[in-house]
Amino acid sequence: MHPLTDYATLETRRQFFSHGKNALGAAALATLFGSDRAAFAATPEPVKIALSHAPKAKRVIYLHMVGGPSQMDLFDYKPEMEKWYDKDLPDSIRKGQRLTTMTSGQKRFPIAPSKYTFAQYGKAGTWMNAELLPWFSKCIDEVALIRSMHTEAINHEPAICMLQTGNQITGRPCLGSWVSYGLGSANNDLPTFVVLVAQPSNREQLQAISGRLWSAGFLPGQHAGVSFRTQGDPILYINNPPGVPTGVRRNTLDAIKALNEQNAALVGDPEIHTRIAQYEMAFRMQASVPDLTDLSKEPESTFELYGPDSKKPGTFANTALLTRRLAERGVRFIQVYHNNWDHHSNVAGRMPSQCRDVDQPCYGLLTDLKQRGLLDDTLVLWGGEFGRTIYTQGGLSKKNYGRDHHPRCFTIWAAGGGIKGGVVHGTTDDFSYNIVENPVHVRDFHATLLHLLGFEAERFTFKWQGLDAKLTGVEPARVVKALLA
Repeated sequence: MHPLTDYATLETRRQFFSHGKNALGAAALATLFGSDRAAFAATPEPVKIALSHAPKAKRVIYLHMVGGPSQMDLFDYKPEMEKWYDKDLPDSIRKGQRLTTMTSGQKRFPIAPSKYTFAQYGKAGTWMNAELLPWFSKCIDEVALIRSMHTEAINHEPAICMLQTGNQITGRPCLGSWVSYGLGSANNDLPTFVVLVAQPSNREQLQAISGRLWSAGFLPGQHAGVSFRTQGDPILYINNPPGVPTGVRRNTLDAIKALNEQNAALVGDPEIHTRIAQYEMAFRMQASVPDLTDLSKEPESTFELYGPDSKKPGTFANTALLTRRLAERGVRFIQVYHNNWDHHSNVAGRMPSQCRDVDQPCYGLLTDLKQRGLLDDTLVLWGGEFGRTIYTQGGLSKKNYGRDHHPRCFTIWAAGGGIKGGVVHGTTDDFSYNIVENPVHVRDFHATLLHLLGFEAERFTFKWQGLDAKLTGVEPARVVKALLA
């Protein structure tokens, strides 16, 4: 069959009847344009979304710790738990809340106090882990700690999907795609939204990380994240094949573009325009990406700032340095994933290596951005998809334990881009199990992020299936004003 016939045959009933609403308009335009069908093939202008107020942030760096860091071992100090060692979690604290299948069959839920030492840092005297985050403690005054984050999702896939897209079901646009759609590009030679996956030094229990987390969903495909590899060529096939000079590649792309424009005029599929734009972006990236990833011109002081692993491709430290280079070149949204934070067991063995991976690089990134005048308009976020339980999963000793998933309360930190530094927002109970003051739902977190970028969450929409779809969904979401500078 002919491809155009195939396209028409595969149309759904809804798609077929939706064409009717444009029939009169198309006929009128055809009269105005005459037989010049090329007018319909022109690539549409990028959508420009009106800001509702002056933005504080121009770009976002989101450092996602895949698996869910243990809040009470890092940022949510619970000294009272020392008295509760190996005692069962009271029913009055659990309140019948559901558990995962990993611990629901346990006969006991013994309390596991953090084995790590805490101390106060910064002008506000913020309590945090004193053993595992010595570098990060130096910049705690730049950071707002949100100790009262909460979500409904209790397992990884729906929880990370909720954090990234505002919905527990896959297929919705992610944060980076919404930002790309709203703000557009600040550098025509690099993608608006870049994804980096750093390799943890410990790989005991890795969670799946896939392209659905940086999908554009129902937004135009051009707003999907572009994944850069952290080792080897940043993007596969970025270089011309042997024997193919740049001039030949340019001529080839021009010919492909002409064919795609003809097809767009016949079919009217907006994804054809996305394909044209992506081919052109790939061509421009052949010149911009090698310069971006060439760290040879960075002074030795920069590598010392980010730590000894910053020269090793694929490490979190190296990725953090690359993130700064992306930010200063105008990339709007940089998503970094760091795996192996799913601490069901061996917290004593895994937490030190995880923190060692991110401690100095996070300090280095915030310090580097501040020194270059970028932190004021760069919003930096760090956290996982949920927290961990105060009771142990599996065996318990003073020296080691495990922790299950806990969506009822967890900690995320934010810095720069209009965030008030030195703030601790929200309070949990003595068991770090329930929130007792200033809860922040994922929707509120998203609404606050959009506010800092100049958007009002309720008005920042995209028409989809007859609805004004929003990142924050249909339930109320509020801006957490206590976090704003």
